[in-house]
Amino acid sequence: MVRVLGRANSINVQKVMWIAAEIGLDVERVDIGGSFGGNDTADYLAKNPNGRVPVLEDGDFILWESNAIVRYLTEKYGSAPWKPSRIEDTFHAHQWMDFYLTVLHPPMTTVFWTLVRTAPEDRDMDAFNAAVAAANKGWAIVDAHLADNPFMTGTAPTMGDVPLGCAAYRWHNLDVDRAELPNLKRWYETFANRLAYQENVMLPLT
Repeated sequence: MVRVLGRANSINVQKVMWIAAEIGLDVERVDIGGSFGGNDTADYLAKNPNGRVPVLEDGDFILWESNAIVRYLTEKYGSAPWKPSRIEDTFHAHQWMDFYLTVLHPPMTTVFWTLVRTAPEDRDMDAFNAAVAAANKGWAIVDAHLADNPFMTGTAPTMGDVPLGCAAYRWHNLDVDRAELPNLKRWYETFANRLAYQENVMLPLT
């Protein structure tokens, strides 16, 4: 049995659970982290010294870092389209997964924490506004790519859509001044109509 240790409202856990559902992998998820705690125990830290979620247990094999877990599950258990059949598509998927981490994850984290986990009187609105601007710039790059591609890696969804797809739900459901990006919206709505996305990503923002 494959187990995922981590709370459902973590975007990093959502990446893993979404791809697992799309490739038809039966996964047991255990609530750890956030209000559930448990990520500071000696047992957990032995699995992930960072004390963060998620952690994947596949038999005796332990893996942490959500994008690495998405890649592992897709490679070991996945098939087309989520597991690209061409090496060029595989590395384009890696490219967009890394783009999310370097370009969009930092401002999106600031936006999310400001609006969802910080009291109004404690919010740093200068940092928030700068983060919204940076996120809009990053999403515009995605939108431009999607003008000529139905998905991030071409004509079908792959693991390369997963990190950005999870972030897109938050972007479209937070109270921010979003630029009009029709290709991004079309792509996001494609996933919003998928059951696996609805059940694992479209959850209350907490």
